[in-house]
Amino acid sequence: MDINLQNKKIELIQWLSTLNDQSIIEKIMKLRESEKTDWWKEISKEEKKSIEQGIKDADSGKLKSHSEARKLYEKWL
Repeated sequence: MDINLQNKKIELIQWLSTLNDQSIIEKIMKLRESEKTDWWKEISKEEKKSIEQGIKDADSGKLKSHSEARKLYEKWL
């Protein structure tokens, strides 16, 4: 992780730990809630269909070993 980003996180944690203003804390909590998104709602129908097919295949035992998958997809890894 980027050291600058890590430092900013630590700075925010320290600031937040000393914060006593309830309204600011509530605003931060609302921001946090608004940032929570369900990735399932964000992906395309094709992606959902592919994931669902993968789950069906796994449930029915149609699986490949990790080494087989690496061989098949090694040019993209």
